[in-house]
Amino acid sequence: MHVALRLIERGDEVIGVDNLNDYYEVSLKQARLDLVARNDLVARNAGFRFHKIDIADSDAMAGVFAAARPDRTVHLAAQAGVRYSLSNPQVYARANLNGFLNVLEACRHHGAGHLVFASSSSVYGLNARMPYRVSDHTDHPVSLYGATKKANEVMAHSYSHLFRIPVTGLRFFTVYGPWGRPDMSPALFTRAILAGDVIDVFNHGNMERDFTFIDDIVEGVLQTLDRPPQPDPAFDREDPDPATSSAPYRIYNIGNHTPVPLMTFIATLEKIIGKKAKTRMLPMDPSDVRATWADVEALKAATGFSPATSLEAGLEKYVAWYRGYYRNRT
Repeated sequence: MHVALRLIERGDEVIGVDNLNDYYEVSLKQARLDLVARNDLVARNAGFRFHKIDIADSDAMAGVFAAARPDRTVHLAAQAGVRYSLSNPQVYARANLNGFLNVLEACRHHGAGHLVFASSSSVYGLNARMPYRVSDHTDHPVSLYGATKKANEVMAHSYSHLFRIPVTGLRFFTVYGPWGRPDMSPALFTRAILAGDVIDVFNHGNMERDFTFIDDIVEGVLQTLDRPPQPDPAFDREDPDPATSSAPYRIYNIGNHTPVPLMTFIATLEKIIGKKAKTRMLPMDPSDVRATWADVEALKAATGFSPATSLEAGLEKYVAWYRGYYRNRT
């Protein structure tokens, strides 16, 4: 939604694809869609069209691309969530593997100009060297979700190599902000604190996350979208860098490059909301990692952009949105 709004604001025609599934509240997804479709700029410029289809439907995807022949493609659709993949693995294969293959095939046969897709910090898995660098190897994911994102990167590289499709993969780090998913910690913790309910804190609070505000994610998407990659003339096949290639392919981290202890995150929410949290300490989840930390030097070198929104500033905007949105729906 946020990317679509920014593209429309700058004058681009946007074609949206989503199946509006019920993994989380459909009303939130519909409200986002309405915000884009009813935007004043859309009304003036007719800059947005929407198709309610599943990316795993190859014929429907081919039809959208054949009709539109887009100059750019931004692929942000996926089955999200780490813990959900433990109980619903087939959903991830359908959306994240078959769905992504359909995107690649549509780009191959009907044009894409430049494909930018969402990967994840989850690909780093058991890698404990901090900060995470795009040149690090990512062969040990600890969740099926992370494995599907790793698969997306190597699938994208093969298509870039074979069909010379310019492709950029963006590894997002713990995205949060207004209109964010209700199954992520900012929403879960905000809801619990406001209601006086208990928060589950994994690994007894000994966790760190590189929380990245949505506006910084969107800026990173647009900055890379406007810079289709070229083959790297310095690519060394005897010592290959996973983040670059002899194909027109690049990988970047987009994170706030400032890991925050989980208990600091909770304390910041408590301060903004004005209420103490009730916590329940739990052991580490085997599908999770203790810490994430993005090295964004490659992104900065390529675009000049580096995320910089502080956690407190971002959470203040998030809590203000949360209170307003959910107050109007109770």
